[in-house]
Amino acid sequence: MNSQIFLTTFLVYVVAMIGFGWWISRHKRGSGDDFLLGGRSVPLFLTIGTTVATMVGTGSSMGAVGFGYANGWAGALYGIGGAVGVLLLALLFAPVRQLRFMTMSEELAYYVGANRLVRNLVAVLIYIACIGWLGAHILGGGLYLSWMAGIDLNTARVLVALGFGIYCVIGGYFAVVWTDTVQAVILFAGFLLMAVLALVEVGGFSGLTAGMDAGAASFLGIGAIGGLPALSLAAVIAVGVLATPSFRQRIYSGESVSSVRRSFVITGVLYLGFSIIPAIIGMATHALNPGLENSNYAFPFLATEVLPLGLGLLLLVAGLSATMSSASSDAIAGVSTLMRDLYTLVTGQAPSAHNVVRFSRIALVATIGLALAFALTSDNVITYITRMIATIMAGLFVCALLGRFWPRYNWQGAVATLVSASATSLSIIANADWSAYWGNPSIPAVSVAMFVGVAVSLLTPASRVTSEQALEILNEERRRMEQVPDAALTAAQVTSSGQ
Repeated sequence: MNSQIFLTTFLVYVVAMIGFGWWISRHKRGSGDDFLLGGRSVPLFLTIGTTVATMVGTGSSMGAVGFGYANGWAGALYGIGGAVGVLLLALLFAPVRQLRFMTMSEELAYYVGANRLVRNLVAVLIYIACIGWLGAHILGGGLYLSWMAGIDLNTARVLVALGFGIYCVIGGYFAVVWTDTVQAVILFAGFLLMAVLALVEVGGFSGLTAGMDAGAASFLGIGAIGGLPALSLAAVIAVGVLATPSFRQRIYSGESVSSVRRSFVITGVLYLGFSIIPAIIGMATHALNPGLENSNYAFPFLATEVLPLGLGLLLLVAGLSATMSSASSDAIAGVSTLMRDLYTLVTGQAPSAHNVVRFSRIALVATIGLALAFALTSDNVITYITRMIATIMAGLFVCALLGRFWPRYNWQGAVATLVSASATSLSIIANADWSAYWGNPSIPAVSVAMFVGVAVSLLTPASRVTSEQALEILNEERRRMEQVPDAALTAAQVTSSGQ
């Protein structure tokens, strides 16, 4: 009986989000710029709302709670890494808002003279990364819904994909940021309430460690997982935030540099405080039931088996808000890359403005379908996320860092960075002893990519394309798609990149 109530609640919630997304974006769907970037005028409170909702996603709900269930206070590492990542994003990359980039592929190509090879290679990697993130969200949300609603796991994954996919297709980016903001309030309240009730259920903080070994109860669970793997987990999440296209979209779509920076700082502080909540929920669940077959079920178990039905329904909505808000953001980021970069790669020109919205909707359906196919092949959220980040995104992070702050960086170094990062990550994943030592491949992948990128840049000729020329190349390609007035693309934007 309860499972039917949970399923009905999920369906009602999804319909409400679809309706709200349509209503809020009904006057904001006229151009590609509106559909994919919200007209580049997203205000401070919406940027905070959508960034918070994207941060508190599948990894920090299903994944981090499960990790806390198995490894105690180590469940807080996900939140700590994410907070560090978004604060560094505010400090290092908020100023690129002035350059009017549409995708991260444009940004990284700009740093190396608008090189077409780098842009195409980055576009492919970013699109794969977006599909990977989407797959993780579908995977986590499906596990969660399947447990709570008592339905087949694959059916649950399909329902989750349809849930966020429909309002993305209908309303585009503007629907995403508004629904994200609503969901951010729901998920923060729900997770906080769940942590408090879980503490009460186990008798306070002293009861959290009942049945757990001493290592899991140690500072950040270092005694359970080891110091280097703990650092690696926090690092891989920070790298993920710094290189994830959906967070870059928050920069490109914000109304100003100061608005973006303040929203990221506020988000980072909130997320740092949030980091302890998944660990508490996971540890409390372990104290109540140490015999779960899959630690990823810790969150839904507590909501369905321990708490009263009314609170369980609230937490169902909070957990699904975490999954769907992040998924919708990654879906839009992936489609932006597909329309702006991969479409140009295949056809030789950007799509015309009157086709962008229609093509974007078709691309959203295809992208979410691909992500769903990937999600059907895995059942461990944290492993899925950390390996995907290290393999695909470590190189993107190094490219962005070197390109933004080292003028000598060139396209040869960028290609070497991307290839060496992925090769290093795959090598470590393939070697069980190396994987056990590092925890995940993020630190060696970033380190090798940094060294190789610098070395190859120094051994090859410096780029002859100036920053102004590179920006004009990208702007000229994009004018067909955005119909941006020439007056908006002034040389003053170039000089602002040094802020």
